[in-house]
Amino acid sequence: MSSFHLSNEAEQTLSLIFSGIDAQVKKNLRRVLTAYRKHRVGVHHFSSVTGYGHDDLGRQVLDQVFADIVGAEAAAVRVQFVSGTHAIACALYGVLRPGDELLAVAGSPYDTLEEVIGVRGQDQGSLAEFGVRYRELALTELGTIDWHALESAIKPETRMVLIQRSCGYSWRPSLAIADIEKIVQLVKQQNPKTVCFVDNCYGEFVADQEPTAVGADLMAGSLIKNPGGTIVTAGGYVAGRADLVEMATCRLTAPGIGSAGGATFDQNRLLFQGLFLAPQMVGEAMKGNHLTAYTFDQLGYPVNPSPQAPRRDVIQAIQLGTPEKLIAFCRAIQQHSPIGSYLDPVPGAMPGYESELVMAGGTFIDGSTSEFSADGPLREPYTVFCQGGTHWTHVAIALEAAIEAIGHA
Repeated sequence: MSSFHLSNEAEQTLSLIFSGIDAQVKKNLRRVLTAYRKHRVGVHHFSSVTGYGHDDLGRQVLDQVFADIVGAEAAAVRVQFVSGTHAIACALYGVLRPGDELLAVAGSPYDTLEEVIGVRGQDQGSLAEFGVRYRELALTELGTIDWHALESAIKPETRMVLIQRSCGYSWRPSLAIADIEKIVQLVKQQNPKTVCFVDNCYGEFVADQEPTAVGADLMAGSLIKNPGGTIVTAGGYVAGRADLVEMATCRLTAPGIGSAGGATFDQNRLLFQGLFLAPQMVGEAMKGNHLTAYTFDQLGYPVNPSPQAPRRDVIQAIQLGTPEKLIAFCRAIQQHSPIGSYLDPVPGAMPGYESELVMAGGTFIDGSTSEFSADGPLREPYTVFCQGGTHWTHVAIALEAAIEAIGHA
């Protein structure tokens, strides 16, 4: 970098980390290629249908391919999902019934789920308004799962356990696949019928397995994050047990239609291609995360994860300490984005979020956090969350500007 140089030791360590990430990308790409080969994906799967979306061969095969890649019985990959939150909401409404309890085991959920659950907001048809009770297990002081509390947390009415894989806007370690597997085991020991549901946003292809491959019953995520490979224009997915996937899609469409409906509007090629590109794009984002962590750690800022910590999602958090630095950081990132570099990020309200946000996201797909973006809520300790990155060299260029804007801690 022109204005800041990592130590030789840090550069050498990063080189080793990058080599490890490349090996992980290769493993995940093999998973993808194996599924494409098994289902004989060809150009005829790129065609789409209109109207109701009946007999969309490309969509049907993509569902099967996706399910195989993530180790699930079934999947529904749909452009009709507005966001990851929408896909998660469909899963929650699809499975839960009045009198059931939803138990969050990784502390408070991401801001956008609060109004879905009914913790915040009213008169919008939240789960609470439909008689679904909610409870959450607090994290330990270290921000980790309270394993002792979880051992006896499941009640007879606990229909679903919510496992948020990513840290979201909280300062805690994101969950490893091994953590999710342990949660599932502890829950199933208490009640095998309790559904283990994973909010998988930001986590796809970071490891060589997905939650459904280690026992999770159902998971959901966004296609404009990791699995869209930075080129899918919209959508989300649910994957897991076939009956639960169908229940979720009945909330997306309607009972009796479920997964049989939903035209893909000539998006099948992009969906297949984005999924193929996803392992490589996630690898680049992970490299950018490590670079960001090393850089701002040396500048004296608290970072999460720490520089050498394993990546569990594609989010890197930096505590900047003041609203001025948070805004200046995001402005620098925006100015070095390919789209809308002339725009000036300013704090503002965002639907589904409690606090005002400042966001830098000059991306080709609006809201895509698989491309490089940075944002944070305007609340103490004024943490910025860097996400994604199509190639780590772009991250490096943007970080140079951010360093000049905010300086040392």
